[in-house]
Amino acid sequence: MSIKQVGNVLDLLEYFAARQRPASLAEIARHFGWPRSSTFNLLLTLTNRGFLYEPRARAGYYPAPVWAELITQIERGQPIPHGMRALLDLLVRETGETAVLAAASGAYALFIETVESPSAVRYAAPVGKRVPLHVTATGRALLSQMSANDRAAILEKAAYEKYTDTTRVSAAQVEAEIAASVQRGWFEGNAEYTQDLGGVAMPFAFGERRYALLVAGPMFRVASRLPELARVLRERLAEYLTEEGGSD
Repeated sequence: MSIKQVGNVLDLLEYFAARQRPASLAEIARHFGWPRSSTFNLLLTLTNRGFLYEPRARAGYYPAPVWAELITQIERGQPIPHGMRALLDLLVRETGETAVLAAASGAYALFIETVESPSAVRYAAPVGKRVPLHVTATGRALLSQMSANDRAAILEKAAYEKYTDTTRVSAAQVEAEIAASVQRGWFEGNAEYTQDLGGVAMPFAFGERRYALLVAGPMFRVASRLPELARVLRERLAEYLTEEGGSD
């Protein structure tokens, strides 16, 4: 279940992020197809709370700097591991594919830092993207770090939709793949969630937090390179954890 008003606020933020300039009440209402009165009430509420402002009189609304300050304070409480962006950049340079840092969020893996491949044909992985834990290499890497009871609870409630011909469609199949991946030393994605996309993922811990690191791309480039990608990922992750003081 989703709450419409909360969704409208998030949609509005994404709209401004893409637009990069102020917008009037009429422009916002027209863009979303919202009633003018409802749009006015939303903008007025956000303005009164200091979350929107008018950079120039009657020139339209724009998000206020308070958003950045709030995000900075939130990030101080649960920061992304130091140096992670540099690690993702390095992985992209060495593999030519997209690199992602993900964490568990309910039944999903949430992409919290990404660097996309420079190739025209690549795995598109925007920050904030969510993928099901049970269907993806990233998700299974995260599941592998959970207790047996926590993992079972997630797999029991999972919707085993068959996204592609290689999708695993039962908790037993997912558990078997997790066990095989742990034995192998890396987690494999084989076009199970998105047709023609695959890659490798590895779980790791940083302090008390649990993450997965993914390198992924189109199957025509990565299918024959999975062991190689896993080797690069393992070596660079080991170096990173040694330098930054995490634990694997």
